[in-house]
Amino acid sequence: MEIGGSSESPNEPPRKGKSKTPRKPKETSTLKQKSPAEFFAENKNIAGFDNPGKCLYTTVRELVENSLDSAESISELPVVEITIEEIGKSKFNSMIGLVDRERVDEALYDDFETAKARERRLAKEARAQEMQAKNAALGKKVKELPASKGVKGRGEASFYRVTCKDNGRGMPHDDIPNMFGRVLSGTKYGLKQTRGKFGLGAKMALIWSKMSTGLPIEISSSMKGQSYTSFCRLDIDIHRNIPHIHLHEKRANDDRWHGAEIQVVIEGNWTTYRSKILHYMRQMAVITPYAQFLFRFISDIPDKNVTVKFARRTDVMPPVPLETKHHPSSVDLLLIKRLIAETSKQNLLQFLQHEFVNIGKSYAERLIGEMGPEFSPKMAVKSLSDQQIVRIHQLFRQAKFDDPTGDCLSPAGEYNLRLGIIKELHPDMVATYSGSAHVFEGHPFIVEAGVSVGGKDVKQGLNIFRFANRIPLLFEQGADVVTRTALKRINWGSYKINQTQDKIGVFVSIVSTKIPFKGTGKEYIGDDITEIATAVKSAIQQCCIQLKSKIVKKMQAREQQERKRNLSRYIPDASAAVYDVLREMAQSYASKKQRIEEKDAEIIRKVSEHLITKETLREKLAEHVEKVDYEMALEYATQSGVSEEPREDIFIQSLEPDHKFIDFHSPIFVFRLVC
Repeated sequence: MEIGGSSESPNEPPRKGKSKTPRKPKETSTLKQKSPAEFFAENKNIAGFDNPGKCLYTTVRELVENSLDSAESISELPVVEITIEEIGKSKFNSMIGLVDRERVDEALYDDFETAKARERRLAKEARAQEMQAKNAALGKKVKELPASKGVKGRGEASFYRVTCKDNGRGMPHDDIPNMFGRVLSGTKYGLKQTRGKFGLGAKMALIWSKMSTGLPIEISSSMKGQSYTSFCRLDIDIHRNIPHIHLHEKRANDDRWHGAEIQVVIEGNWTTYRSKILHYMRQMAVITPYAQFLFRFISDIPDKNVTVKFARRTDVMPPVPLETKHHPSSVDLLLIKRLIAETSKQNLLQFLQHEFVNIGKSYAERLIGEMGPEFSPKMAVKSLSDQQIVRIHQLFRQAKFDDPTGDCLSPAGEYNLRLGIIKELHPDMVATYSGSAHVFEGHPFIVEAGVSVGGKDVKQGLNIFRFANRIPLLFEQGADVVTRTALKRINWGSYKINQTQDKIGVFVSIVSTKIPFKGTGKEYIGDDITEIATAVKSAIQQCCIQLKSKIVKKMQAREQQERKRNLSRYIPDASAAVYDVLREMAQSYASKKQRIEEKDAEIIRKVSEHLITKETLREKLAEHVEKVDYEMALEYATQSGVSEEPREDIFIQSLEPDHKFIDFHSPIFVFRLVC
């Protein structure tokens, strides 16, 4: 009997390879992995590489901040040279070995203008010219017509070579490939105040270079005392997150130079981000007046060239930020597990004492006693179970700990902040304030503020300058805690400052081991942290109080000058009137019509003999006004503690390197004792 067209008997064993049971397809895993480099390449906006213009700005910023960190780490006064060179299409093609090719099919390109579109454009231009001629005939002001523009193609990319050179620490020869060609590897990881936001640095510039131009990055570096310079040309294997080295060699270092020079070619947009880049450099000069910056933009068109030098104003540098330990109230479960895995301490008591701040031996013993009977000071910390680690975490969140100090932080300092503001803005008056350390979520932070009135290149109203860990923040200003505090929480009128008419500069710098940035680009600090908002408001108010006393003194001096001016204006009329009265009295006295007392007779006699004239009275009144003005000024100066002599700014020349000296720091000055 055939079943389903088979001639096999049901009693016969099935033949191999002839089974009708369908085979299940072999299951293959659909899981895929991405390397860190690949993730940031696909999400480059997270690191501030949103568009070509922003990419150029962020590249400059990352290179400059790396240079400052490198120089400060060896206590060297930073000298940073940043150059942006515009590269034309032909030059770029020759760099990548591509031959220029003439267009064959014009209609294929995005900037092709059809005959109909060209006819409409020419008609529009003709109408504009006709309207301009009519206005000229009527005597109206005529604006010059813009140059005729054809259709602009969207594929016109602009390329730039960005070079940054510094006098910093330099890099070890063997570490250079991994420092630039491996994402999320670096020297800045740890709990300390750092300028970076993601720890990417120049790596993201290299990724953008590979995405937009395909060209490698070039690094020259030498450390102090090295007789050679390391040169490396490399790019990055984005999928494997490893460096791809083109050339890595040692070269002679006859000049004994130390530092790093990084050169990268990227797509960018100088036209739209020119002001942002220059504004960034200016603000960086404000917050780091001990650094010298030289910025150059080089183009084939000479009129587009820019050279700006930001000179060093002081040689006093803030201390290097110190790495610190975690505060118990700021850790989470994952961090506690990592600290346990990495610790060299054997028992729980030692672990609590040495891996966290503000936990002494006696307090650690009290904490262990509170954890429960299954805990003991001598128990091996590596043997803690997950449940026991959760118990430690719960106790850390509930127990009371002393706040961490701000000793690990490195603020710019009032002295440097004041110098930077004066150097770049030239204000009429300035006040600065540096607060003590505050704490949020177990992390210490310090707020410094400066408020200036007047100055060069300062617009009317509030001009807000924001800094986080001594780097400028230029984007998303409206949502920042500094902007909202300055606009909504400060009553400027009560400090004799006109918020709309005066030129006000508000400078706020926040340093911390953890800056609570908001948004994917980390460009602003949120307004939702009460501790930071309160500290920012207090710092700005302290500056305003200082300015108020200066403004009141200035107003009093202005009123005094106005009073003197008014008195001087009436001197001619007053002296003439007094002289007329005296002359009439002299005539009456001479005719015996009026009897005058003995003390006045002398004055009358001098008037009769022309020893007292109008000019004499005018001089005496002027002298009296000057005397009264001087006495009032002297009394005012005595009360306010101001010297009656005018003060002059004195700038002392910096010492030669072979001198030895000791610096005594004060909030508003540094006293240097030469040894």
